[in-house]
Amino acid sequence: MAKDELMNYEKALEMFEVVIGLEVHVELNTKTKMFCGCRNEFGDEPNTNVCPICIALPGALPAVNRTAVESSISIGLALGCEIAPNGRFARKNYFYPDLAKNFQTSQYDEPIAFEGSIDIEVPSGNVFTVGIERAHMEEDAGKLTHMGGATGRIHGAEYSLVDYNRAGVPLVEIVTRPVFGAGSEAPELAAAYVRSIREIVKGLGVSDAKMERGNVRCDANVSLRPHGQEKLGTRTETKNVNSLRSIERAVRYEIQRQAAILAKGGTITQETRHWHEDKGATSSGRPKSDADDYRYFPEPDLVPVQPSKELIESLRAKLPEKPADRRKRVQAEWGFADLEFRDVVNADLLDQIEETVKAGAKPQAARKWWTGELARIANSENKDVTELEISGAHVAELAQLVDAGKLNDRLAREVLTYVLGGEGSPAEIVAARGLEVVSDDGALIAAIDAALAKQPDVLDAIREGRMQAAGAVIGAVMQAMKGSADAGRVRELLIEKANAS
Repeated sequence: MAKDELMNYEKALEMFEVVIGLEVHVELNTKTKMFCGCRNEFGDEPNTNVCPICIALPGALPAVNRTAVESSISIGLALGCEIAPNGRFARKNYFYPDLAKNFQTSQYDEPIAFEGSIDIEVPSGNVFTVGIERAHMEEDAGKLTHMGGATGRIHGAEYSLVDYNRAGVPLVEIVTRPVFGAGSEAPELAAAYVRSIREIVKGLGVSDAKMERGNVRCDANVSLRPHGQEKLGTRTETKNVNSLRSIERAVRYEIQRQAAILAKGGTITQETRHWHEDKGATSSGRPKSDADDYRYFPEPDLVPVQPSKELIESLRAKLPEKPADRRKRVQAEWGFADLEFRDVVNADLLDQIEETVKAGAKPQAARKWWTGELARIANSENKDVTELEISGAHVAELAQLVDAGKLNDRLAREVLTYVLGGEGSPAEIVAARGLEVVSDDGALIAAIDAALAKQPDVLDAIREGRMQAAGAVIGAVMQAMKGSADAGRVRELLIEKANAS
């Protein structure tokens, strides 16, 4: 992949106004697919959840999943949208092996929800109102796996495998209006917006919202225009970005890339682009199609969706608290300072800490482990901390073992590595590996005596009130016992020995 020329970020912002638009695809967690009775289940053997409708055999007729419609309405209501009294499906024609029909059943001019908005707070504390143009229902495509080649993409691949298990899975696509005025905070706003969408659909219970599985995917549109210019610049669309960190990085990269081209008098190609996490860069995909290119026309096999007012109001009554209200509530309950809580939100750890607290951990202990050691481990593995294979219940159990004096921080960090390695719960690992803190006086006294034999002057120093001298013996004991000694009890025993002699 050829390396792009990038402009300094601050210089790019001085020269150009940034305009972004975001399209978020949410996979619904219905039991069956959008238009047939096939199982909607992640991770099953390829091409086992298929039927004549999924794979477009002649004569197969679709039927709309009622639960998917209700979930879509709930999403629209949570985004402050109007709900259409009459929604119609359309055929979006494109030819690609991930859809056996050669068209995607979607919505075009009559989406289920439209004209909403949501307030988004970015890390600086600034709040932006993002307008929602539409939220429409559609079906997902199958999953292509490109084999051979160096990139894992179709370019350079020797052949491709297609799994139609995902074909027909219910999707809601949420499309924003162009967002102006974010300036230098456009990348952070993009990530914060997707975070809020994920919180909403998870709170509604309509999606598993796991970005690493593709339950929530973002297409990030970026364009630049000289300050003061009315006409929008040519946009690029970076497709299927599936982590918050990647969304922020991809938007920032496109700003710098496009600015470098425009500053030299070049033009931006309207195209899709791919994000490469390992390189921290985007690459060219295909020329970006406009709506007319897809030759939309009304789906003749499906009747219009006409939700009753009673249904809409019953779904409205079930809406969970808004993300902003939830954040205010849990911050007050947990007693976090503003900066502490902002760190939690920016790290996308609200759900994890809430789960950990519900499992019995003190809020500050939960925050300490998630934003401290677990975040460090994730960074070392080039992951988001939310991608680590550990539950809130396990973190709570670890914190409780520390509070009970069965683990010190050093041992707790060691136990964490074994939990992440799949060896079991913290308590099981402590028992299996014998990692519990040693507080037995006999064992500690023996270790103290061994350390004092090499440092006989320490006792005299303690008697003279120079307590810092005790640190050398405590350190030696901890080293000898591989960090498993109760340091507090070692200190107490050392002082007792000094006073008794």
